[in-house]
Amino acid sequence: MSHEFDPRRLDVKALAKAAGTLSGSDMLSKYERLMVETKQHGSDRTLEWQARGELLVGASGFQQIWLRLRASVALPLICQRCLEPVDIKVLVDRSFRFVATEEQAQAEDETAEEDVLALQRDFNLTELVEDELLMALPVVPRHEVCPTEVKLVAQDPDFELESAAKPNPFAILAKLQPGKSS
Repeated sequence: MSHEFDPRRLDVKALAKAAGTLSGSDMLSKYERLMVETKQHGSDRTLEWQARGELLVGASGFQQIWLRLRASVALPLICQRCLEPVDIKVLVDRSFRFVATEEQAQAEDETAEEDVLALQRDFNLTELVEDELLMALPVVPRHEVCPTEVKLVAQDPDFELESAAKPNPFAILAKLQPGKSS
């Protein structure tokens, strides 16, 4: 029996029962939140993803629904050291276990090593791909070695001249003390 699975309205249980695999190669422009991170650059980049559903027997002896997700994309970000563009390769390789309700997912997610999600008949896999890639972004994107010399000291000669010309406010206060003369 052949199944046609839609990543935007995925029946995860049916995918797992079929031991099915879905894969895609999308333009980055389809992922609005990732485009915000890239400041609308790289819309023509390709985001690759693959999802595999499976039924695995858990410690309880019952079958559990699992989804393995892999995704990758090279995002054009700004290096926080030299402030020049840098391509950052973002990879995701995670497994998710699905349970019957949102309450059960919240309760089990606290103690489980794996991520636990609530089973939905129309699960949006593309949103999960985008969520996982966003969480995998580096906090501080940067080059391994910056292409330009990084200026580590900021000096303003005008600031130094202006500071030297101003009288010290404490010197003025010292003159105001009784018994002090200049």
